[in-house]
Amino acid sequence: MADTRAEMKAWLDQVIEPIIDPDRAIIDPHHHLWERPGMSPYMLEDLWGDTSSGHNVVKTIFMECGSAYREGGADHLKCVGETEFVMKVAEESTRRAAHGHPEIAAIVGAADLRLGDLLDEVLDAQVEAGKGRFRGIRHALACAPEGEPMMIAGRAPKGLSEDEAFRAGVKRLGARGMTYDSWHYHFQNREFAALARACPDTSMVIDHFGTPIGVGSFAEKRDEIFAIWQDDIADVAACENVTAKVGGLAMPDNGFGWMGRAVPPTSDELVEAQGRYYTHIIECFGPERCMFESNFPVDKFSLSYQVYWNGMKKIAADFSEDEKTAMFSGTAARIYKL
Repeated sequence: MADTRAEMKAWLDQVIEPIIDPDRAIIDPHHHLWERPGMSPYMLEDLWGDTSSGHNVVKTIFMECGSAYREGGADHLKCVGETEFVMKVAEESTRRAAHGHPEIAAIVGAADLRLGDLLDEVLDAQVEAGKGRFRGIRHALACAPEGEPMMIAGRAPKGLSEDEAFRAGVKRLGARGMTYDSWHYHFQNREFAALARACPDTSMVIDHFGTPIGVGSFAEKRDEIFAIWQDDIADVAACENVTAKVGGLAMPDNGFGWMGRAVPPTSDELVEAQGRYYTHIIECFGPERCMFESNFPVDKFSLSYQVYWNGMKKIAADFSEDEKTAMFSGTAARIYKL
């Protein structure tokens, strides 16, 4: 794995492809920003370095990742620091958007949805900090199996989706017109579907295909897991209040083995290795309920932004213009009210 920005860029730049359909407008509905000790920063210039690689990215949406929480004050409000941090970056993106870069048009932040009467205080503070860009909450369900060699292990408590206080919080988001995003693992897709059925008035988004794991004890079970995943995704798609983010499948924990290779993958390799996942989830949800997502910089450990979006355009090649518009921009604009 590359340790610095320069090393990462040199590694990814080994694969440069002609841009497919370069004029197609893209809203990237899922990226992060951070400045953390011991990690290469991913800030506005880094994001724009990726979005300027040839594709027509017109807007982006920030997704919570535990950045810049407040160091003091009430514990339940510390997460508002992330929105305050991102808003400074977003306002800079708007000031400079006229120069051909996309603006960060919306923010999905964090809150502990189990807070009960305190939840509205957090949501009010997030809305105020977001200055018109705050759209919803991601409170991840991902509960990593103990002992598995996960690079980014989800630390949610087991059974979180069944917690009545948590479900009340998800319902509260719906009552306030906010979205709920979930990151969880493939073996949690059925519990996510049960949560969606229990909260039918909340607009919910499943991130990263429900994260099929492909490392550790799961590494030799890809086809077995895929067969189960297919049925579980169909169950999730039957919940009309759920939309699918279609991407984030190149995280190292997905186990495709691209991180650390001598040369990163091409878009053809992406399509060959992962195309069946994309085909199935789009068939289940329909293009009008799917949105392609980069999940950068996490997926950047495996492939470049340029390669990812070329891969999506190859996967979408046989869809109609309206269907392509939905998956590349329209669904994201509708769900996140852009």
